[in-house]
Amino acid sequence: MTYFFETYGCQMNQAESSSVAQLLDSRGWLEARDADSADLVIINTCSVRITAETRALSRISLFCSHKKRREVKVLVMGCMAERLREQLKKRFKKLDYVVGMFERDAFSDIFRAIEEGLSYGNADVRETAVNAYYFASSSWAKGSFQSYVPIMNGCNNFCTYCIVPYVRGREVSRSMPEILDEFDVLADRGVREVTLLGQNVNSYRWNDPVTGETIDFPALLERIARRVERKNRIRWIRFMSSHPKDLSDRLIEVIARERVFCRFLHLPVQHGSNRVLAAMNRKYTREQYLALVDRVREGIPDVTLSTDILIGFPGETEEDVADTLELIERVRYEVAFMYHYNPREGTKAFDLPNRIPEEVKKERLDRVIKLQHAVSAALMRERVGKTVTVLVESTSRNDPDELFGHTELGEMVVFSGKLDKSLIGHFVEAELTSLRGRTFRAKISGTTVD
Repeated sequence: MTYFFETYGCQMNQAESSSVAQLLDSRGWLEARDADSADLVIINTCSVRITAETRALSRISLFCSHKKRREVKVLVMGCMAERLREQLKKRFKKLDYVVGMFERDAFSDIFRAIEEGLSYGNADVRETAVNAYYFASSSWAKGSFQSYVPIMNGCNNFCTYCIVPYVRGREVSRSMPEILDEFDVLADRGVREVTLLGQNVNSYRWNDPVTGETIDFPALLERIARRVERKNRIRWIRFMSSHPKDLSDRLIEVIARERVFCRFLHLPVQHGSNRVLAAMNRKYTREQYLALVDRVREGIPDVTLSTDILIGFPGETEEDVADTLELIERVRYEVAFMYHYNPREGTKAFDLPNRIPEEVKKERLDRVIKLQHAVSAALMRERVGKTVTVLVESTSRNDPDELFGHTELGEMVVFSGKLDKSLIGHFVEAELTSLRGRTFRAKISGTTVD
């Protein structure tokens, strides 16, 4: 039997899709080349922004319409499945399965029912599930040199604009032995780079039932560093997302000491105005955030920062926007994920007065994007001529004779000319020779370094 995945939203959704795909693979299923040739279509959904939900609804409708001409099962999972369960079942009568965030243990029963041609409805999903978040044993995508490793799920922060705590629930941390064991498996599979995932990785807490010791995020990183030393295969580890209020000086010390952790830190600020930050319930001020940036750069001199910026929050003024623009110029992020406020029913901000008109939100966001792009371009131009380490991932999409990879900072790199394809999956020293858009051209300046 065959399956086809469409995944929307964050890296955690991508990791969860990979884990379900692995389960299907283990049962002998094959990945279909497209939805038209699949026995099972799975849509992993996102509720963070209305655009993601609108797109997913359109695709659910399309895939359900396939049932008019052929036999196919359609399954919806992810945040929309948790948030809009009953609405989805009422709206799409042909939808076979809606699997909420805390019912993932039912997947095996669902797949078995499909294989054996048995009836297995949405009521069965609710009845058989354990109603707890399920951490898969692995989230590796077959053949990839990179992998996600979820370490915690959920969020206790309740930022007023964010739907995540309502669909993913309160924070729960994965056991440290499971995480360390997954690193061993990934190393054996040839993975070279790992990204630790969680809605707020800094909140990781696991109590050792044997020793009684509480392992926090810095302690987890220390143990991961020791574990990867044994196999000497995984060279880069990064993590996201980090809430600024929870990023400790001890964490900075661990990253600075353990070179396996990338000098690229995602530190979402969301806004540059104290008034807006307070309305967002971000639990830090502009001054506290900037002081944290200073401590990070002092402790890790070669660090590069990325961030999230949310424009157009209810009540935002031109002065608030100016504060945000000034903060961007001061911090000088390498990368920023920028978006305008999207009302999410069920969040505290949904009922706030003084909503910003769409055209004003878009104009303000455009200014923020233009400034950040100028900062990013200037920082990248400064790197031309430098020698850096690059993980070679694949051949280039545009030219099969060229190789493609990325740097420790996540920058895209293309190597021109016919090169040995055996370099794929290895780290090389390379000189960045030029910049085209956001992609570097480079030449290999030395042998492999792994």
